[in-house]
Amino acid sequence: MAVNELLKEYSPYLEYRNGVLHFDGVNLKELAAELGTPLYVYSVNHIRDQIRAYKEAFPDALIAYAVKANFNLGVIKIAAEEGCGADTVSGGEIYRALKAGIPADRIVYAGVGKTDDELKFALENDILMFNAESEMEIEVLNELAGKMGKKARIAVRVNPDVDPKTHPKIATGLKKSKFGIDINEAFDVYRRAADLPNVEVVGIHCHIGSQLTDLSPFAEATEKVVNLYRRLKAEGIEIKYLDLGGGLGIKYRPEDRVPTPKELAEVILPKLEGVDARLILEPGRSIAGNAGVLLTQVQFLKKKDGKLFVMVDAGFNDLLRPAMYGAYHHIVAVEERPEKVVADVVGPICETGDVLGENRELCAVGRKDYLAVLSAGAYGFVMASHYNMRPRAAEVLVENGTYRVTRPREDWDYVLWRETT
Repeated sequence: MAVNELLKEYSPYLEYRNGVLHFDGVNLKELAAELGTPLYVYSVNHIRDQIRAYKEAFPDALIAYAVKANFNLGVIKIAAEEGCGADTVSGGEIYRALKAGIPADRIVYAGVGKTDDELKFALENDILMFNAESEMEIEVLNELAGKMGKKARIAVRVNPDVDPKTHPKIATGLKKSKFGIDINEAFDVYRRAADLPNVEVVGIHCHIGSQLTDLSPFAEATEKVVNLYRRLKAEGIEIKYLDLGGGLGIKYRPEDRVPTPKELAEVILPKLEGVDARLILEPGRSIAGNAGVLLTQVQFLKKKDGKLFVMVDAGFNDLLRPAMYGAYHHIVAVEERPEKVVADVVGPICETGDVLGENRELCAVGRKDYLAVLSAGAYGFVMASHYNMRPRAAEVLVENGTYRVTRPREDWDYVLWRETT
């Protein structure tokens, strides 16, 4: 397969032009030279296309963008402009969503450890729905809402015990997981919640995991949720929303074949016949993941025991996924060259596990050349840290040959800001 054909499978906006990698019309070599590295770059057009694919496949659903995947204000603003809601898992994410222009009545709030302050902030802003993770959370919400003169709209997050066939650390719908209430116990929880004076039961929530490339777990989970919906309806408990979560996978490896929102709709929608409730979906990775690349600069090259190491300025403080999950990210040179090498791409962090890619075939690179780590738009910057006292990367949106910096590069003083001896 030709290189540009492969790149188009990651994003239609990613291509080599005259031997230099471009993203959404922007020359990435020039961008990296101007703004420095490490640098996260997100394509506006790619994000819009992915959101519109969901809206076309699910025309009556609320598409609640999963803020945890990429909480850049510019990215969330695009979701707001496209009419999305927000799936949030902290008070801070609710705050970001509101700041980026997503109306409170399109915000849903999940998460197993919500604090009282976070719950009160969400109540004050009258968000659409709390996706409650435990019976105790529902009781606390009832108490807090009563003191505030509010009514807390809730869905119970049910755990359907479905194997999502993904990495164990991002599987959330198994019986042993910390998330949600066992679906076999949920009916009784709903009946007790319906009797609470300051709680309004409005939905059912389910999220089985992330990076799902097999659609059969979605089908199984939907069937279980619909069965619960029908039992509740027969009991006289009105359910207005079925929130089936997110989790659709993206392309990481060149050989990956991943389902589309349209294919997901073909699996889910037939199972919702006769259901009088609005569907909510929470895509994050499938919207932002392939919309982003991480640019990094080669600092040194070293041969050791016959192995070539390409040492770059981005480490697992910038992109944690390879170290945390053993995740694969495809890596390409920003300047295309005929000569190829096989190398380990490693970062500057003082840990053996700071490896972005092992035994990768790359265009031959030298000191100060640039590499692009693909599929970095989701769970990239949001998981970054200051480990080894390293400032976090800048973030940039590119669109039709232009760019705008949405988060400037940090420096050492930024990292030390408000810190005292």
